[in-house]
Amino acid sequence: MKKPLAIDLFCGAGGMSEGIIQAGFHIVFSSDKSPEASLTYQNRHEQLGFHNGYNTFFCTEDITNLTGEFILNSISELEFFKNNFNGKIDAIFGGPPCQGFSRAGKRDKDDPRNLLFREYLRVISEVKPDYVVMENVVGLLDTKLDNFVSFDFEEYSDNTFVTEILEKEFYKLGYNIKKYNEGEKVNFKKLILDASEFGVPQKRTRVIIVAYKQGIDEPKDINDYKIKDKVTIEESISDLILDKKIRESQLAKLEKAEKLDFINRSRNGRTNSFDSGMPIHLEGELPNIELSSHADYIVQRFALYKEGESSKDVKSRLLKEGLISVINSEALIHYSYNTALKTIGYSSVDEFKKDIANFLTLDEEMKQTLLDLILSKKNIRTRLNRKEPSRTIVTLPDDYISPFEDRVFSVREMARLQSFDDSFVFLGKRTTGGPRRKLEVPQYTQVGNAVPPLLAKAIAKSILDVIKK
Repeated sequence: MKKPLAIDLFCGAGGMSEGIIQAGFHIVFSSDKSPEASLTYQNRHEQLGFHNGYNTFFCTEDITNLTGEFILNSISELEFFKNNFNGKIDAIFGGPPCQGFSRAGKRDKDDPRNLLFREYLRVISEVKPDYVVMENVVGLLDTKLDNFVSFDFEEYSDNTFVTEILEKEFYKLGYNIKKYNEGEKVNFKKLILDASEFGVPQKRTRVIIVAYKQGIDEPKDINDYKIKDKVTIEESISDLILDKKIRESQLAKLEKAEKLDFINRSRNGRTNSFDSGMPIHLEGELPNIELSSHADYIVQRFALYKEGESSKDVKSRLLKEGLISVINSEALIHYSYNTALKTIGYSSVDEFKKDIANFLTLDEEMKQTLLDLILSKKNIRTRLNRKEPSRTIVTLPDDYISPFEDRVFSVREMARLQSFDDSFVFLGKRTTGGPRRKLEVPQYTQVGNAVPPLLAKAIAKSILDVIKK
């Protein structure tokens, strides 16, 4: 059977595409506006045998500049089809950028990125695929827009839920949204999926909207593709521990418990080459394992965190235990003392150490001040628990501390927690900061923004299995 044809828009570095390919689709068109993410995407697809202009078409472009005519013409001109493309696309996948909908950080009703889903709907109306997938953050469910105007100029009233707009717009285009509830309206809360239930070693919830043309078979229930046992952090990255003794001990425990399957699959590859039909496995050195060198005071600060604790948890515990565990952390003591000189003032480091030693006798305000000096005011930092899936992978590496060592994760470790194969190489700068973060998409951001491939695979299979039938 010829592989069903798929399009991936807002493809980023290629997490969604990776799962689409694993499920069995042929991606014939994809696009993203980020030059950095595009480098990674094209490199991976060349590696997989998807050659631009021959059997697939990729362009670095903003969706506002894409038209259905351009997309379909680009596909029809591929050498692979030899002018035999009939214009039929089986499925289109896309995750319009979600910063304006996100519950993490500031939410802005006027964020222009909120309107990119309108452009996505416009392209759908022009391409007319049989099936549509739209991935987004859970914050989408309670986001309202004012004076929204659809691509065909229908005006919506103030404070209209995005979900109401989507349901009406899809129906207007001739699509039903796959429902998991009784009744006429879609219960969008039923469309929330947790990636950890599909083999991804990460608790990551996303809204997955799957729509299909009225009159054709509806997709299967994505929940049918859940796995029995969730994959934990130790089952996914123990072989990447730097300390040899800790690494060998962890791997021995996992081998005894027959828990090395995820690590082995990551190394051997899950994604097949277009040409050979065989998985692309890692060859040579493991990519993206570079780490920043932490200053001694940072390492000593990280050492204060127990597994599963956030900064808030550590502060709460130290308020009861005192700061005895900090006494011998000379680098952290001196760093905190030098910071204190700029704020509250001390006559000497010995005076500062005295307050550290007598922490429990100080007044509450002084206790909080010292804790902020020792731990910083960053309350989102967490040391993850090896016995559980990771928390949602984000774009900043210093939000999470490894459960095994006093450091942040490498790009490769974060990619593993997203379920990327080890042969998948992330290109561009490893990280960036300051004003450049608004312009550049470094490796950490490419990983954090990606749809986990194994979640994408389950979504794609729920469509492909119906097409095959």
